[in-house]
Amino acid sequence: MKKIMILSCLSLIFLPSCTDVEEKVYDKYAATEFYNSLEGADVALAGVYSKIGGNWGGVGYAGADNGWYDLNTMASDEQVIPHRNTGDWQLDFARLHLHQWLPTDGIIGNTWNWLYNAIFSANLAIEQLENAKAAPAKIAEAKVLRAFFYYLLMDDFGNVPFFTENNVTVDKIPQISRKELYDFVVKELTENLDKLPTTKGGEFYGRFNRWAGYALLAKVYLNAEVYTGTPKWKECLNACEQVTAGGFTLHGATANASSPLGNQYYELFGDVLPEDETILAIFAKVNVVSRNIYGIRSLNGPHALAILGFSGWNGTIVPKSYYQKFNDADIRKKQFLSGQQPGGVNYSLDVTSLDNPGADRNAGVRNLKFYPALPMDGGGASNDFPIYRYADILLMKAECNLRLGDAAAAKTFIDATRNRAGLAAFASNPSLEDIYNERGFELSWEGHRRQDMIRFNTFLLANDFRGASQNHRKLFPIPTSALNANTGLKQNSGY
Repeated sequence: MKKIMILSCLSLIFLPSCTDVEEKVYDKYAATEFYNSLEGADVALAGVYSKIGGNWGGVGYAGADNGWYDLNTMASDEQVIPHRNTGDWQLDFARLHLHQWLPTDGIIGNTWNWLYNAIFSANLAIEQLENAKAAPAKIAEAKVLRAFFYYLLMDDFGNVPFFTENNVTVDKIPQISRKELYDFVVKELTENLDKLPTTKGGEFYGRFNRWAGYALLAKVYLNAEVYTGTPKWKECLNACEQVTAGGFTLHGATANASSPLGNQYYELFGDVLPEDETILAIFAKVNVVSRNIYGIRSLNGPHALAILGFSGWNGTIVPKSYYQKFNDADIRKKQFLSGQQPGGVNYSLDVTSLDNPGADRNAGVRNLKFYPALPMDGGGASNDFPIYRYADILLMKAECNLRLGDAAAAKTFIDATRNRAGLAAFASNPSLEDIYNERGFELSWEGHRRQDMIRFNTFLLANDFRGASQNHRKLFPIPTSALNANTGLKQNSGY
């Protein structure tokens, strides 16, 4: 991460023939002049982008723990950290998977606080850039970033407090409906995306260029029916076509001993992510900026010690029913580990309890999709994290085409990801269930599953560890701390 510092130097010049003192200021910008410059505009934006990378304390989109990533992935069917019968691990993660979360839970509060802290930073950047009459592309980028954070709030919490200027106290921020926020997000994106640069890679590896912006818009439209009651499949498809215009392709998937897990496919989840498929990524370098704990957190101590040189956390597992959906010929099944492992560890397939008394120490399938990249230590690894990649765009195209009645077109797009994974094309046109399952195979552990489950009406169904859930669980509750700070807020139904 680059830091730009503004140094001021005061020079006092004394003239021998008079007593006037003239102060001249060198290398000191007025705020408007600074934020109007290329360097200054990037400083304003950097303050917002710094909120995305994951780190301790439940901050960030992904990379660390107890924040947005854990909230959204562990409430789904793809992963969970069980409480262990040896006493390890807090119960919060198990409660998420069991759909027993409470408004007082720390992970919910962390997610809420992170998102509003990020929105405050985005508002500040927009104000600085607009006051300085900065380049339209820089202002547009800041507005797209703010829309990204509001989209995440809308997805998780529904009706939420809304502000675009920071001159209001927390207790006075009005709460708006999910539909109103959806309209705002769509308006902000459609008015600003074409102002963004089309540059790929380089400084835009982890920034919103036009293609990443349209990927975000596609996600918003993909879930429009959930947010507003009105589907926007055609609009989602059009946004996906805009991303395709950026020239992205699927990364290769050939056997490669030097690649993580022995296949080129897993380079998509390693250190620097391949730019052929990656649309937007989080840059991570452990102990410097962000981190990626997900492989290390999953492995048991002696197993991690044997293959990595330091102990693992013995945390996250993959539920048996999710794991068993994968075809043995699917290269994406290589991410999962069960049975005997180096270090004398044997991961059993069955997990009998998540909370009371909890799981046995070696119970549960483990995951190395994010095979730890150097530098790494017991606090995480340097794997970058894909927020959006082209495989997701293809599967969105498949879903939208099928929902619009063109199953043959849908088949082309879903077959592309299946073929890349080493599977045969479908013999006939796919069903919505086929597309739902393929999204689970392709995008596991990347933060999309809860949203997909809600859209496909599977989120409330019974799973390995609980019965069917009540409808209000499709939204998380507004944290108790937020209700206490702003008594004008109304809690989500059911809580």
